[in-house]
Amino acid sequence: MVLYGIKNCNTVKNAVAWLNDKQVKFEFHDYKSKGITEEKLKAWCKQIGWENLVNKRGTTWRQLDEGIQQKITSEKAAIALMLEKTSVIKRPLIEDNGKVVAFGFDESIYSEVFA
Repeated sequence: MVLYGIKNCNTVKNAVAWLNDKQVKFEFHDYKSKGITEEKLKAWCKQIGWENLVNKRGTTWRQLDEGIQQKITSEKAAIALMLEKTSVIKRPLIEDNGKVVAFGFDESIYSEVFA
């Protein structure tokens, strides 16, 4: 199982702490240091939709020029943005054997998924 995120993100820190507390084994993949592939983003878009992958509540999105924000209307545009600015990807995202099992952090969902 792989947890994708950014190490200094508070939501990621909360997810990591929860998983460690419950002794759930995972590997951490930091977008900032390791990047992300277009293929991986396409696979995730197929599973959960590009709209769910772009974090429109985050600082990175809010700092984008409004013109750029308005151009993100398709999977192709969203993937290009996520490749350029990995911190706009919703996090954490947890994948198990290529399947997205959770994204974001919600204790009740984690309790169900990782019971």
